[in-house]
Amino acid sequence: MKLATLKDGSRDGQLVVVSRDLKTAHYATDIAGKLQTALDDWHFLAPQLQDLYDALNAGRARHPFAFDPRQCMAPLPRAYQWADGSAYVNHVELVRRARGAEMPPEFWTDPLMYQGGSDDLLGPCDDIVCASEAWGIDFEAEVAVITGDVRMGATPEQAAEGIRLLMLANDVSLRNLIPAELAKGFGFFQSKPATAFSPVAVTPDELGEAWRERKVHLPLTVWWNSKKVGSPDCGTDMVFDFGQLIAHICKTRNVRAGSIVGSGTISNVDRSKGYCCIAEKRTLETIESGAPVTPFMQYGDAVKIEMFDAQGRSIFGAIDQVVAAPA
Repeated sequence: MKLATLKDGSRDGQLVVVSRDLKTAHYATDIAGKLQTALDDWHFLAPQLQDLYDALNAGRARHPFAFDPRQCMAPLPRAYQWADGSAYVNHVELVRRARGAEMPPEFWTDPLMYQGGSDDLLGPCDDIVCASEAWGIDFEAEVAVITGDVRMGATPEQAAEGIRLLMLANDVSLRNLIPAELAKGFGFFQSKPATAFSPVAVTPDELGEAWRERKVHLPLTVWWNSKKVGSPDCGTDMVFDFGQLIAHICKTRNVRAGSIVGSGTISNVDRSKGYCCIAEKRTLETIESGAPVTPFMQYGDAVKIEMFDAQGRSIFGAIDQVVAAPA
């Protein structure tokens, strides 16, 4: 099924069920007013949401209305946790090579991960507000999952059973703030502003055969100022699957319902697939010619991120954002 959260003036919005073709929706208020409520009691409430979803797709829902992604908040507008991995080690290797740094061998066996801000997540069409263009504004197109409860010490197989929903993410980075933060030895903070998510979150069964090996085996397409810049396959070159990423978090703690775990920037070894973040393009330019040429985003720039199934139908709807100065 497909779920979204509509803006209603509150912090958590209103949960709706969205049709498979993303054209209509139906309020889920009688079942769960917000997504976190559904996640907290998933095994009881999810079947009821599924029944409403089936009725909506069959034209039997009582009060359907036109679905407008511009009215969406993030599916989970504020989450108990937002942990972002770096499952595409090719991306990490390129970035380190460009600055002449060795690639530690453990990066291929132990996932990199940082904990981002989860109290203010952006809707798919919300502006990327940044106080300065000089900070190096960059998009990062990713896939993310929302979990149920997963116990401490869970294996990757057990952790994968906690995956409830999938969605797309734009994990915005301020590249020119990153070096000074990493030099402190304490990781990202100011260089990682609010993350945006796709209009809808979907259950894994919606992906059909494209969901296997705990990965999404479909391309993720990115347009920058209406120009297609990348369409790498999410299943290719993903060194750590979502079960492994969740298990990495679970090594020393429980993961609770309403946690979001990201894949990191999608990146393929095949350069013809393009890029999902500007930093990777600049890295390749540095490796090839000694210096980057492509600039970071400026005010007024637009980024669009979307995934299509084998029949060319949008699965999650599009993240469609514009970079803006503070009001």
